[in-house]
Amino acid sequence: MTEQDKGPAEPAESAPDQPRERDRTPAPARSRPDPLRGSRTSAMWVAVGALVLVLILLTVFILQNTQDVEVSFLGWDGEAPLAAVLLIAATSGLLLAVIAGTLRIWQLRRRVRREEH
Repeated sequence: MTEQDKGPAEPAESAPDQPRERDRTPAPARSRPDPLRGSRTSAMWVAVGALVLVLILLTVFILQNTQDVEVSFLGWDGEAPLAAVLLIAATSGLLLAVIAGTLRIWQLRRRVRREEH
């Protein structure tokens, strides 16, 4: 079998004092930072836009659901607009989720502090 029949030759190990071919390529020039990159201000602007959209949808929901419904809760009976009842229920659920999440974050932070010391 000749050298040509063996296929491509494996690259020889380079001596430690000789840099490899890929090490000889110049490093890419540092480019200037992108002036249009995201920032906290741009993220806040997107959040404000999303909040405005949610408030518009919420306003439409309230205006379309003004009929009164009977509500009973822990011995309290009364009538209230459907939209108000649903918003109070959703807000209460969100508040409970935020409380549970906050307690879990505090628990994890306390655990990390203990492990650092």
